[in-house]
Amino acid sequence: MSKAIFIQRRDGRVAALQFLYAWSINVPKNLADDLFIFFSNCEQPREHYAFGEELIQGVIAHSLEIDAQIKTLAQNWEFERIAKIDLAILRLAMFEMKYRKDIPPVVSINEAIDLSKQFSNVDSKRFINGILDRLKGQLGRDSRKAE
Repeated sequence: MSKAIFIQRRDGRVAALQFLYAWSINVPKNLADDLFIFFSNCEQPREHYAFGEELIQGVIAHSLEIDAQIKTLAQNWEFERIAKIDLAILRLAMFEMKYRKDIPPVVSINEAIDLSKQFSNVDSKRFINGILDRLKGQLGRDSRKAE
């Protein structure tokens, strides 16, 4: 992957995380309008964040299923107690791991860990890694390869 594409994907993940965090606190009445406003306030043109917008749409479309899986995988942890930022990171990574076969699961896990280091607290990376590692074991595919 070229450096430009890597940067675009990283920027897209950061934008998706920020939007999903806000979405988890205050679900918009009109998603299209909210996305327009959100991307209008970003540094780059909306097209730069196309990957992030795909992730946002995917997470929201599959949020009930993803949340149910988080509840199952977060052993001994009440769903309501998960920090909203960590929940947004988990939702993002789990969507990639389950629905984006073009991304190796270990890449999604590494990106989630990096996001947690940047946006959450020190202990979050262990929690996030534990849940995503359990999911990785259930996927039934090579975690180091895209399909």
